[in-house]
Amino acid sequence: MRRTKRKFLRQQQQQKHLLNEEHNVDEPKSGGISRKMSESSLYGTDQEEEDDEETNERKIELGPQYTLKEQLEKDKDDESLRRWKEQLLGAVDIESAGETLEPEVKILSLEIKSAGRPDIVLSVPENGKPKGSWFTLKEGSRYSLQFTFKVKNNIVSGLKYTNTVWKTGVRVDSSKEMIGTFSPQAEPYTHEMPEETTPSGMFARGSYAARSKFVDDDNKCYLEINYYFDIRKDWLPSKN
Repeated sequence: MRRTKRKFLRQQQQQKHLLNEEHNVDEPKSGGISRKMSESSLYGTDQEEEDDEETNERKIELGPQYTLKEQLEKDKDDESLRRWKEQLLGAVDIESAGETLEPEVKILSLEIKSAGRPDIVLSVPENGKPKGSWFTLKEGSRYSLQFTFKVKNNIVSGLKYTNTVWKTGVRVDSSKEMIGTFSPQAEPYTHEMPEETTPSGMFARGSYAARSKFVDDDNKCYLEINYYFDIRKDWLPSKN
């Protein structure tokens, strides 16, 4: 009985020690508990949650991919299927793109639209990291994001836009917008996001960090932008 009790107490001490290591908890001699947290640890936690979402999405098993030529040749004797495929693919150049398996999506432009003022046209650097503050929004204003993109080579399935925003290392917003499935064509596509309203008040104003991504059903990322933006009392003067 004594041996069983000692074993039970030893197991409790081991579990307590493991919990302290896992949560990084320091137990001072006074008996109080102190926990050290920093902005970097908060950011890391948010990043892990975002990575978990992407990991779960990668678990989806998708069917095999086909080139455009293979897709057109499949079931070519079925007249209704052939017409449906031609309607889906639209005015695509099969000769130049039909043999390529992987789709290519290029974001051509990004614009912030707000009623009663000029659009803010954002230039996207090659490295996806704009220098300084990328843009400024007025507190309490309504705005929407519009982007133009081009699809080449093959059909892109389930293209979506994700955006995560942090302030002082704490995640304050996370959104995801399904854009759709698109076939390659000569003309670019344009998509406008639903209208949003910026927060207002003394605590809302300031500098924010954000990460935006364009990914498809295969979790292939076509563009990742890491940037900073500001929320102020008013818009910056427009450049003529």
